[in-house]
Amino acid sequence: MTLVSSKQHDLQHAQSPMQQSDPIIPRVLSIAGTDPTGGAGIQADLKSIMAAGGYGMCIPTNLVAQNTCEVREVFTPPVSFFRTQLSCVYDDVTVDALKIGMLGCTEYIEAMRDWMCDNPVPVTVLDPVMISTSGKRLLEASAENAMRNFISCVDVVTPNVPELAALCESRVAENFEEACNQARKLAAKNSVVVIVKGGHLTSEDVGNTAVFPDGDARHVPSERVETSTTHGTGCSLSSALATKIGLALREEKNLSDHDTVLCALEWSTAWLREAIAAGSELHVGRGGERGHGPVNHSVRILQQTA
Repeated sequence: MTLVSSKQHDLQHAQSPMQQSDPIIPRVLSIAGTDPTGGAGIQADLKSIMAAGGYGMCIPTNLVAQNTCEVREVFTPPVSFFRTQLSCVYDDVTVDALKIGMLGCTEYIEAMRDWMCDNPVPVTVLDPVMISTSGKRLLEASAENAMRNFISCVDVVTPNVPELAALCESRVAENFEEACNQARKLAAKNSVVVIVKGGHLTSEDVGNTAVFPDGDARHVPSERVETSTTHGTGCSLSSALATKIGLALREEKNLSDHDTVLCALEWSTAWLREAIAAGSELHVGRGGERGHGPVNHSVRILQQTA
């Protein structure tokens, strides 16, 4: 299978001699909203990229006033400033992997699409932040069609179960089989890998399934952790996945090889489960039963230094 060669039609970036030498780790750009408490958005992305072995960079889209309990307010800077930030990064740094999170509105989606057409990268992972775990809408309703059309521009998409349903214009899946059937249609239509995430489902296995455009589905199991420290899990998974795929491509693996995505998903799933299990050790958030504390992105680093 060939993954959307048109998405990667020309990877010749203008580079200085220093940039043309091989970096020791992939350079990963996160484009997402913010979280002042550090558990989600670009803050979680940067921690996840580092945990997965990448150099993290970030461009904020929406400034989100949120904590472990709720989203209170969202401010969207002018899209012209977003474009200026993009040019600042790409004019100076080669991007090995791109993770896209919250875009928020049609104007930002279109700006991102246009930029990617002229500035392709080896791999792009999209976390289509549309509906938060608490049910808060994070993408304007008027932008849903723009998001559906945007999916074909990326390589991997990681929706939660309600977002998968919205992208497919279907009812919310009740089990893995139903979600994977939705993902197969989405993957085939857009020539994209769809990651079905089990966190919103009720089974004890809350692992992740990679569904490929040819219909092949590879499941990575993960046992459910009884905890409330799940804030930012979607951001964290997609960022770690982008980093690990970016690393594999630097090692001359092929994105069209299903095992390239699967190996990255296996690492990211296992690491995230450990981070979720260790989240309560952080003591971040005073929401009690209302709140969802962050995961402990540094869990493996702390294990190594103990």
